[in-house]
Amino acid sequence: MSLNDREPPPRRLFLRQIGSASGAAALATPALLGGLASPLASAQDTAARPADNAHSTGYLSLGPQEAACVEAIVNVMCPADAMTPNGVDCGLHLYIDRQLAGGWGRGDQLYRQGPWRPGKPQHGYQSPLTPEQHFKAGLAVLCSEAQQRTGKAIEQLEAGLLDALLQEVAAGRMDDERYALGAWFNDLFYPLFVQACFADPMYGGNRDKAFWRAVGFPGLPAFHGRNVVQHRGLPFPGAAKPQSIEDFS
Repeated sequence: MSLNDREPPPRRLFLRQIGSASGAAALATPALLGGLASPLASAQDTAARPADNAHSTGYLSLGPQEAACVEAIVNVMCPADAMTPNGVDCGLHLYIDRQLAGGWGRGDQLYRQGPWRPGKPQHGYQSPLTPEQHFKAGLAVLCSEAQQRTGKAIEQLEAGLLDALLQEVAAGRMDDERYALGAWFNDLFYPLFVQACFADPMYGGNRDKAFWRAVGFPGLPAFHGRNVVQHRGLPFPGAAKPQSIEDFS
């Protein structure tokens, strides 16, 4: 079956599932950002860059072609609809770029002295590459594969075709002996994407708290310990105006 013949599953299913949970409790557990981030990142913890960078539209890590590819992917994974604007308008590409350019992307918290032997999943990240280098290597492979299969650059693909292509990647059907593209997408790109959606806006993504509003999250958890208990299973009135770190700065 060709990519053109595939009927891709609904996009942003993860957001619809989260949105079906109740207001204040929906993001109350650390599993959303911590668990989905996998061993690679609790990216905000090591980003340590000035908040002003979050409001800049310039790239700190990604080159022009890399940026165009990432923008196209986040727009397909987060299409504009009644829930939120598209991925670029939400700043998801900038969050990813800022993490790659920061301490996490440089591998500041990783042991990187080798030896580099094949490891088991429970061993965590095993590579001589920094996360930034690993991200860019996978992105280059993805762009090359897309060009070979479709004759077009990723940013030139119609949304449905790119969506189907990403489904093939996520399923591991584009892996070969040179590169495990499925693992790259599932363990690196997708966790960064989810973090970009739900992290505090000061890190570049979740612009205007769009995703917090979409799932009824009121903002900084430290201020809502009792509210989570009192409103469990119920919409929380304060979620209509969520507050971020910058609101308290």
